[in-house]
Amino acid sequence: MLKRLHIYFKEMYPILPRLILGMIIFGEIYFIVLLNYGQETFSLGIQEIIGGFTVFSFLCWLRIADDFKDYELDLRLFASRPLPSGRVKKKDLKIFVVCLITVTVILNVVFMNNIWFFLFLYVYGTLMSLWFFSKKKIQKSLPLALVTHNPVQMIMNVYIISFTCIKYQLNGFSWITFLAAWTLYFPALIWEVSRKIRAPKDETEYVTYSKLFGYKKVTRFVLILTLVDIATNVALVWNLNKISVAALLINVAWMTWKFIQYMKDPTQFKIVTKVERYTYIQESMMLLTVVGYLIFGKI
Repeated sequence: MLKRLHIYFKEMYPILPRLILGMIIFGEIYFIVLLNYGQETFSLGIQEIIGGFTVFSFLCWLRIADDFKDYELDLRLFASRPLPSGRVKKKDLKIFVVCLITVTVILNVVFMNNIWFFLFLYVYGTLMSLWFFSKKKIQKSLPLALVTHNPVQMIMNVYIISFTCIKYQLNGFSWITFLAAWTLYFPALIWEVSRKIRAPKDETEYVTYSKLFGYKKVTRFVLILTLVDIATNVALVWNLNKISVAALLINVAWMTWKFIQYMKDPTQFKIVTKVERYTYIQESMMLLTVVGYLIFGKI
C-alpha cells in the first residue's frame, strides 16, 4: 500500500512542496492580519505549526475527494492518472484519509483555540465531497459546481484569521479581516476558471467555461477578478511597503496584457500558465512584504 500511495502523491499531490505551501498560506494570512493591526510582538509555537499542517491536510483531503468524485469521468478522459489506471486503489486512499483526518482533528482539539471554525471548515469540506447531496444537479453544471465548491478557500482563510484574532485578542470583524479573507480566495477562483479556458480548436468533450460561454467572455471575467484581487492585496500592503505596492501593480499590468493578447489570439499560449506565473509572483510579493517588514520595518 505504501508504494501505491507513493505513486499517488508523487503524481497528484507532492507532500513536501504542498506541506511547505500550507505553512506559507497560513503564515501569509497570519502575519498580514497582525501587521495591519499594528501587532509587532509575536508568540510563535506549536499552534502555528499545527495551523499550517491543517491547511496542508485539508487541501490534501480535497485533492483525494476530487479524485473519488471524478472517478468515472477520469476513467474516460484521464485514464493514465494513478487512481483510474489502477496503480492506486481506492482502499489505499480511504485508509490514508481516515488517518490524516484523525490526526488533524486530534491536533486541533488539543492545541488550537478556534475549534468551531475548524469544525465548520471540515463540515463544509465533507458536504463538498458529497456534492451537497445533489450530485446529479451540481455535476452537470460547471458554474453551479464553482459557486458551491470554490468558497471553501475563503472558509479556510477564516479558519486562519479566527485563530490569529482569538490568540492576540483582536477584533475579528473589521476591514482588515474582511480583506484578508479575500486575499487568497481570488487567486484560487481565478486559477480554477482559467484552467478550464481553451482555444476553440482545443475543445473536447470535457466541459470547460470557454465551451459554455466563449473564451473571450470568460477571459474578460477572469481579468475583472484579477483586478479586484490586486486591489485587495494593495490595500493590505499599502501601509507596510510601498515597493511591494509597485511590484504588485507591475505584475497585474503584465497579466492584463496577457489577457488582452489571449482574447486576440487564444492559440499562442494557454492562459492558465500565465495565471499561474502571475499568482506565484503575487503571493511571493505578499510573503516578501511580511518578511521585509519583520526585518526592516515599514518602507
